[in-house]
Amino acid sequence: MKWNLRWAAANRGIWRPSELMPVFEEVGFTPSLSKVSALWSGTPVTVRLEDLDLICAALQCTVADLLVAEPVAKAPAAQAEELAKAAGELPRPVPRRSSGAGRPRSLPPN
Repeated sequence: MKWNLRWAAANRGIWRPSELMPVFEEVGFTPSLSKVSALWSGTPVTVRLEDLDLICAALQCTVADLLVAEPVAKAPAAQAEELAKAAGELPRPVPRRSSGAGRPRSLPPN
């Protein structure tokens, strides 16, 4: 998920986190400057839905303007398998051993 607070703010002519404070206060959202700076400088781990609603109201935007879905990165093993399929080289399956058949028996100690 990509956090686009700066882009949404720029569309309103806001270029610094300190400029967001009065705009947020107009809609009744009164976070601390440190919280606003954290929202400005990086992607938040969590955002309360009520806060998200107030941010959208203050910036006259939608949630879709603030949060943009990005493709999820695939695990390296999945990427390697996909590349092998594209090249026509599928890895051979590794045969499983049965639970005890075919194993040499260990000799008791002398």
